[in-house]
Amino acid sequence: MSMELSKQKALRERILFEAEQLKLPCSKAFVIASEVDCPLSVVGKTCNEVGIKIVSCQLGCFE
Repeated sequence: MSMELSKQKALRERILFEAEQLKLPCSKAFVIASEVDCPLSVVGKTCNEVGIKIVSCQLGCFE
């Protein structure tokens, strides 16, 4: 299942806006997933695609 292009673009823009020094706290990833209405795994995949590392993971998934 793929997201529509406008939603993908909004997700990428939001990730790049929220990231600091190529890092995005896990808590912000959860907020972005909720606000953009997409699975957290899609946020993680998109972060990988744009070179952003998820840090301070609450679940230990991203280290």
